[in-house]
Amino acid sequence: MAETTKEQYWKYSLIILIALLGVLIFKQLWPFVNGLLGAFTIFVLVRKQMIYLTERRKIHKIVAAILILLEVFVIIAAPIYFIALALIDKIQTISIDINVLASMIQQFENYIKEEFNYDLLNTDTISLITGYLSKGVQYMINQASGFVITFVVMIFILYFILVDYRKLERYVYELLPFNEGNSNEISREVFNMVQSNAIGIPLLAIIQGVIAYIGYLIFGVPSALFFAFMTCFATIIPLVGTGVIWVPLAVYFAIIGDWFNAIGLVIYCALILTNVDNVIRLLIQKKLANTHPLITVFGVILGLSVFGFWGIIFGPLLLALFFLLINIFKREYLK
Repeated sequence: MAETTKEQYWKYSLIILIALLGVLIFKQLWPFVNGLLGAFTIFVLVRKQMIYLTERRKIHKIVAAILILLEVFVIIAAPIYFIALALIDKIQTISIDINVLASMIQQFENYIKEEFNYDLLNTDTISLITGYLSKGVQYMINQASGFVITFVVMIFILYFILVDYRKLERYVYELLPFNEGNSNEISREVFNMVQSNAIGIPLLAIIQGVIAYIGYLIFGVPSALFFAFMTCFATIIPLVGTGVIWVPLAVYFAIIGDWFNAIGLVIYCALILTNVDNVIRLLIQKKLANTHPLITVFGVILGLSVFGFWGIIFGPLLLALFFLLINIFKREYLK
């Protein structure tokens, strides 16, 4: 039966109210979106555990959720604890590294002065560097406090997702504007993409760090373990990746006149480290989610600008969903 004018008025007025309230709520709660994304990512990884505990072992859902939260806390807190210990140990021996760094800066300053007749460490430059250092320290403090808030929000949201995950899944399925087949296809895509990135990115970072550490030892990089650790994090940077770390190291060797290690490090990293990155990334994405490499690369660029850190997972997911929706539209309405 056709809708009356009054029913259409009710329906569209309700849609407008929902949209307005949704925009308002979304805008105000956006600072906590990383906690929500983190909770969803971990839920995808532990969902099978929750099903096993509650549906096969018949453990009460609250008890099962608490057990999983303890597991998540240990898995996340343990690496942070050991990283903190490593950094503290590094700080205790920082005097040695300061001497190396001072020598490097002095040689670089002399090179610039001889070649370009420019005093690199003049008053203006020192003021500029001091300003950037101050901003960098403030940025690190903000990131640390933001991480604590995100972690608390993530654990809080994850608990309620785990306790009511069946109800939430049914609710989301009912709201999806697709038939059952398309809804299942989208849910599989979401779970596969989140799982592949959540597992693949840390795995790739560890492998890259180990390979980089071997090269840094071979070519005499000072504080090789520290720079290998930084290389792990550099793997998430789109396009340039680990080059953010090893290119400056090669430049440093060239400035001090150690051309053997400079050229050797460039060859090693360009031929081995970079290609291993591409090959392993391709194999992981193909194995876990059958994702095209371009979706991963441009998805990370998109995601980092929108979501920050969690964009390395949800950026490729957004891009993959975009093309999946186009395929569904083509299949359903352009026959």
